[in-house]
Amino acid sequence: METIFAVSSGAPPAAIAVLRISGPDAFSATQALAGTLPPARVATLRKLRAADGGILDHALLLVFPGPASATGEDVTEIHLHGGRAVVAAVEHALDGMEGLRRAEPGEFTRRALMAGRIDLTEAEGLGDLLTAETETQRRAAMTAAEGGVRRRVATWSARLLGLAARAEAQLDFSDEDDVAPEEATDITAAARALADDIAVVVAAPPIERLRDGIRVVLAGPPNSGKSTLINALADRDVAIVSPIAGTTRDRIEVPVSHGGIAYVLTDTAGLAGQTSDPIEAIGIERAEAAIAMADIILWLGDEAPAVVNSLWIHARADRLGRESLPEGRALAVSAATGTGIVELWQQIEARTTSLLPRLDDVVLNRRQRSLAAECGALLTEASRASDMLIVAEHFRLALASLDRITGHSDTEAMLDTLFGQFCIGK
Repeated sequence: METIFAVSSGAPPAAIAVLRISGPDAFSATQALAGTLPPARVATLRKLRAADGGILDHALLLVFPGPASATGEDVTEIHLHGGRAVVAAVEHALDGMEGLRRAEPGEFTRRALMAGRIDLTEAEGLGDLLTAETETQRRAAMTAAEGGVRRRVATWSARLLGLAARAEAQLDFSDEDDVAPEEATDITAAARALADDIAVVVAAPPIERLRDGIRVVLAGPPNSGKSTLINALADRDVAIVSPIAGTTRDRIEVPVSHGGIAYVLTDTAGLAGQTSDPIEAIGIERAEAAIAMADIILWLGDEAPAVVNSLWIHARADRLGRESLPEGRALAVSAATGTGIVELWQQIEARTTSLLPRLDDVVLNRRQRSLAAECGALLTEASRASDMLIVAEHFRLALASLDRITGHSDTEAMLDTLFGQFCIGK
């Protein structure tokens, strides 16, 4: 296997640049730069020299002998001064060494997976951690990266392996005295119980909601204050505001982080009853499509909302004649004065609670959830079968589904897709 290198601390310039080398020639390449290697895991200051003897940098050097390293291979870390010229000079020196090449995106983590240092769920967690922008995204990604999903799947696998062994015993030794006749019923009941446990996790809100954001759509008739309110919720001017009805002709989407949670606020065209304007008609169609995909709808019309479970807002509460809160509306809001904005966010967050996964429990991504559901369906089929041969086959297929969650039996194409999304040096 080739030896790879890359800066893993982000693009220079920076105070420090951490350059990683991993593979069979990692130590010899580092020796060529720095001379004698320090003891394992002891940070030591070294002069780095080019092939012609010129000094490249004064750097801290760490060595990690495999297999007890991040990738399972011999690994070195060189902590350089983070200027572009310094980093480029050291990379150029490594480029000139035989057997070394620059790492591809995610290649260090991929090697860790192939060496068994992590499993696929932990690799996916690391990928999510690299892109986390909110506190909830970070916490969920950290749980996966530290093996939360792997441990839950391992528990399911252990139970399923036990059931498979019992099913095989029924097939092989059904005529022996030490195999009870009621054992088959116990096996199918246990399979049903395991399927139910998996179904609970599968039915939980997906982790994609944390990453993609809760979709909050502002809807109502023309000139009802939607654009003014979205500016207040986003705390910046994102939509044009004017007293002219129909100013917003298309939907405007604004990513917002509030209280550690990602939201996508959507301003929509006014929902007019009839219109002869073809552009306005398209805007209304897009508004209706946004409403159909919304997680939370803020209705700003004076008429009762047509959409079930909308949060009915009494907007423009600072205007003359609109000072009191009419019956049936959740709260009064004035985007101009700020009245009710804090309370509106509180109501949005209250509705968000049921839409997001619990961060103190295991949360599956789309791929993991699909495979877990497949496993649960196979267990359900096994629990209904009367032929133990069919039961055993369903158990085998169910175990294969769990193995695919952790990456024990998955395809190179899937791994290429996953690690291609990582940054260089990870």
